[in-house]
Amino acid sequence: MGNSLGHRRTPQQIPVVVLAGFLGSGKTTLLNHLLHRSGGSRIGAVVNDFGAIEIDAMAVAGALGDSTVSLGNGCLCCAVDASELDLYLDRLAAPATGIDVIVIEASGLAEPQELVRMVLASEHPRVVYGGLVEVVDAAEFDDTRAKHPEIDRHLGLADLVVVNKIDRAADADRVLGLVRSLTDRAAVVPATYGRIDPEFLFDCRPDEERIGQLSFDDLTPHGEDGPGHAGHLHTGYDSLSFTSEVPLEPRRLMRFLDSRPEGLYRIKGYVDFGPYDPLNRYAVHAVGRFLRFHPEPRVPGEARLTQLVLIGSGIAADTLRKELEGCRNDAPHADEHGMWGVLRYVRGPGEAEADLEEPPA
Repeated sequence: MGNSLGHRRTPQQIPVVVLAGFLGSGKTTLLNHLLHRSGGSRIGAVVNDFGAIEIDAMAVAGALGDSTVSLGNGCLCCAVDASELDLYLDRLAAPATGIDVIVIEASGLAEPQELVRMVLASEHPRVVYGGLVEVVDAAEFDDTRAKHPEIDRHLGLADLVVVNKIDRAADADRVLGLVRSLTDRAAVVPATYGRIDPEFLFDCRPDEERIGQLSFDDLTPHGEDGPGHAGHLHTGYDSLSFTSEVPLEPRRLMRFLDSRPEGLYRIKGYVDFGPYDPLNRYAVHAVGRFLRFHPEPRVPGEARLTQLVLIGSGIAADTLRKELEGCRNDAPHADEHGMWGVLRYVRGPGEAEADLEEPPA
């Protein structure tokens, strides 16, 4: 899709995605797929595995080189606290690495909520929470729930649920419906071999050459995809681009954001609030239920535009466009309290992400 949100970029912030799921659900396969289909984007991984031999780390180390941090013999959420995780994030987020996204692949027995809290508590200025992705095995979903009833709570925390191995499920529609009933407005996408479109998680740069990454053809059996599937993404994404030369009214926009529908996973771009803040434009970043605004001083002579991109699965683009159009400001003046709702999601100096929005209990 590419980034068409204007020529000026903010200092790059790297999304940190937590990839969770019980043993055998296909997390490593999904990570390998993201690495293979990342285009010019570079992925840094924190790989957590149980046992003396780090099989998962070995599976991705050839692609990531020094971008991999392996934490063996224990659960990541128990092995390090937030300050220690910052050390690993600091290494991966260093500008010299050229990394665009960080993926924390949790062990099959990790507690997703604790991992999310650790990322949100990070005070590293170059990282931003990128969402909790929960992977489930469609063919074994009923048995997994029987063995691990806590999966219902994990699904309720997720921002994106990948229902993997959907081709092996005898009653795929029932499983998909059941998973959707257990989530809290999360986007739910079916997949085979962990293949989802990377644009769900980060901005791909397909026109640039990969840097220090892959080829996974050397690591992945050639027959894995099966006949007729070469290069095909089984699960695409829906997107909507919205541009307005009329400023948006902050209260209306916050009502829209507070009621964003099931399946709408990411929102990114810039908002012009016109008379409510004539000195700044606001970068907006939303993933799942997480939301943050960042004010940026205006460049003299720069066009005053709102430019947003919405990404999800099964989203009603026409309806969302009409709702956004209804957020336009039709009043010539601003009231002094109009920006309060927006400013709640502006991170102040020294303020952790967790201070803005706690993950659900």
